[in-house]
Amino acid sequence: MSKVLEAKQALVEEIATKFKEAASVVVVDYRGLSVGEVTELRKQLREAGIEFKVYKNTMTRRAAEAAGVEALNEYMTGPNAIAFSNEDVVAPARILNNFAKDNEKLEIKAGVIEGNVATLEEVKALAELPSREGLLSMVLSVLQAPIRNFALASKAVADQKEEQGA
Repeated sequence: MSKVLEAKQALVEEIATKFKEAASVVVVDYRGLSVGEVTELRKQLREAGIEFKVYKNTMTRRAAEAAGVEALNEYMTGPNAIAFSNEDVVAPARILNNFAKDNEKLEIKAGVIEGNVATLEEVKALAELPSREGLLSMVLSVLQAPIRNFALASKAVADQKEEQGA
């Protein structure tokens, strides 16, 4: 087998592994962005621990089939870049969605969320979710509400009895 073919097979395996291991993947069309804009986008993604790569569509299609997300292949036309996040499911969608709002030339095509192919609408809905910390603070607030209400009611009863005793 030729070295070129071996290199291509290794690349397909690498991309397939990234598809399988990623918590979320977002595919974007970056046509029309300037070098400075792409550099800024890469910087934002890198700071969030997200890998942003450009692969040939034929390699990506084969990797998607190997990873079991062949439904993603219909979006593999034109110049594509792929954002892989292994930890935060929401981060790539949020960063790319916010960047797309400021730069109309960046077009989100689709994604893979925990092994399931997601449409543009689903990726945008994911981007609108609060961050993990925001969700945790909401849950904590909900859990603390009954205790806080009980404390306020107890204080009100104590204040009322104090006024009656005085």
